[in-house]
Amino acid sequence: MAHCSWQYNLGMPKFLNLSIDIHIVDFMALEELQDYKYGFSDDHKYTYKTEKGLNEEIVKQISKIKGEPEWMLEKRLLAYKIFRSKPMPTWGADLSPINFDDITYYARPTDKNVDAWEMVPDDIKKTFDKIGIPEAEKKFLGGASAQYDSEVVYHNLKKEWEEQGVIFTDMDSGLREYPEIVKKYFGTVIPITDNKFAALNTSVWSGGSFVYVPEGVHVEIPLQAYFRINAEKVGQFERTLIIAEKGSKVHYVEGCTAPIYSASSLHSAVVELLAMENSHIRYTTIQNWSNNVFNLVTKRAVAYKNAFVEWLDGNIGSQITMKFPCVMLKGEGARGDVVSVAYAGKGQCQDAGGKMIHLAPNTTSRIISKSISQGGGRTSYRGLVKIVKGAKNCKNFVQCDAYMLDEKSRSDTYPTVQVDEDTATIGHEAKVGKIGNDKLFYLMSRGIPEQEALAMIVQGFLEPFTKELPMEYAVELNRLIQIQLENAVG
Repeated sequence: MAHCSWQYNLGMPKFLNLSIDIHIVDFMALEELQDYKYGFSDDHKYTYKTEKGLNEEIVKQISKIKGEPEWMLEKRLLAYKIFRSKPMPTWGADLSPINFDDITYYARPTDKNVDAWEMVPDDIKKTFDKIGIPEAEKKFLGGASAQYDSEVVYHNLKKEWEEQGVIFTDMDSGLREYPEIVKKYFGTVIPITDNKFAALNTSVWSGGSFVYVPEGVHVEIPLQAYFRINAEKVGQFERTLIIAEKGSKVHYVEGCTAPIYSASSLHSAVVELLAMENSHIRYTTIQNWSNNVFNLVTKRAVAYKNAFVEWLDGNIGSQITMKFPCVMLKGEGARGDVVSVAYAGKGQCQDAGGKMIHLAPNTTSRIISKSISQGGGRTSYRGLVKIVKGAKNCKNFVQCDAYMLDEKSRSDTYPTVQVDEDTATIGHEAKVGKIGNDKLFYLMSRGIPEQEALAMIVQGFLEPFTKELPMEYAVELNRLIQIQLENAVG
């Protein structure tokens, strides 16, 4: 495995020429916590909470209160044993501050999951009103789901998609209403034994999304889920399963926020995607967790013949993020894309990237990583490209671009490439640098203040994302970038 580290004074990265349709929920202001507009919390009275810490009895309590079938309880208990047996990862960010015994693993905010916004409890509705979920749903979405701590409290799908057989619901309802489908695919993409945090999720999972798109159906408007951690020292362990049948198409968008507390919270999701023959899944994530959240997520897709899977991954907030979306290219002609953007400010570590595993001939993949670090923040690209013997004529390209805005910040790359087929075509580029004084001088000589000039250059760096956004989202993104860079000059 190669390891590359760069210091502040190396060359300037080139802009990428991509065409990405990404749906932005919102970004947090990273330099100062008071700029994080989702840092509020609500004094909500929960209908049920487990005791702190995790044991077999708590796993059984979670399954019992949900009324799950016996096979799911057995899967949870097995996963709990595997979680306890696996050591903590030591190859990435420092996870030693996580105290598993000081976390509440299930907090039920309400006994109801409703499909009419006026039926959501007032204090929970107030939270999501501040975030803007109802308005966003009206304007842009084919469906919306809102999770508050451990449970989905609101869900709605536009009738035009229901009439075509599309299923978009929370994972708990999916298990109750479509048990055969869930049992067939649950844990097939990410097995219980995959890693410690995947095992933890499987043992205590709650909420998340279940999406099923029938053969030939194209869902043209994004489906959105929003995940909110409200309580202190509560873990969120949503489980998402998306199945796109032959020739279908779907775009799923998720966003995340949490209040600012002195104690840390844990977010550990598992996402499984199955893209059948000639289908297309686009999965967009914009996380803007507060700086007290450990964000440790496992996301993986299987792409069958001529299927296309895109991961569009925005990593903005959190104390530590470790997330490496993967596509297993299992069918001939399958394609996979991971486009990852990371922004690390003071006290933040964004360890992100992607994995592409070529298991069939004539498969194509691409990993694009763009990162910005300032105030001593650290960004890392960590990726894997694997082409197995017999997967002939495969192509892969990896590109990592990074800006470091001061001498305290750091950027690393950890690329791994394993090729067992001579017919493969592999490309890798990595560039890192500071904002060039010549560019700042040029803009300032045109009467643009230094702060605005810096923001314009960074916006240009991220322009491949913003150029295809709806106007209102692009304007909001650019405004927030200016806030984030407020203290970067000097």
